[in-house]
Amino acid sequence: MAIALALDAKLYYGTAGSTASTVIDNVENVTLNMTKQEANTSTRGSDGWETFIATLKSGNVDFTMVWDDADGAFTAIKTAFLNNNEMAFVIYDKEGGQGLDADFTITNFTRNEQLTDILRLDVSIKLAYSTRAPEWTVAGS
Repeated sequence: MAIALALDAKLYYGTAGSTASTVIDNVENVTLNMTKQEANTSTRGSDGWETFIATLKSGNVDFTMVWDDADGAFTAIKTAFLNNNEMAFVIYDKEGGQGLDADFTITNFTRNEQLTDILRLDVSIKLAYSTRAPEWTVAGS
C-alpha cells in the first residue's frame, strides 16, 4: 500500500494556457475540491426511489500561504487577483504524482491578522474559462 503524506504534496503555478511548472514552497494547507452536478432521472419505474446521473464536473482549490511580499508566488497570485488574470495551477499528491492541471481564476484573497500569529493569506481558485480543458494528469506519462 502506498500512503500519500500531505507533506509531500506539491502545488505549482505558472502562466495561463500552459502547464504550471513552478512549485509554491510558501503554502501550508491545500484542499482540492472536485464535485459533479447532477440531473434527476427519477421515473415511475424507479419504484419510488429518486435517481440521478452525474453531469458537469467542478474543481476549486483552497490554500493558505504566509503573507510574504518578497515571495514570487505570493506576488504572482496577488497581481493576478488584482488584475483579474487567470493563472495555471497543478495540484499533485506528491513530486511526480497525479493531480488536476488547469487554468484558474483567483476568487478569494483574504489576509488574516491574528494578534498572536504572523500574517497569513487564504486563497481560493476556481476553474477558469480557457482554451485548454482541465485535465487529471499523471506526471511523466
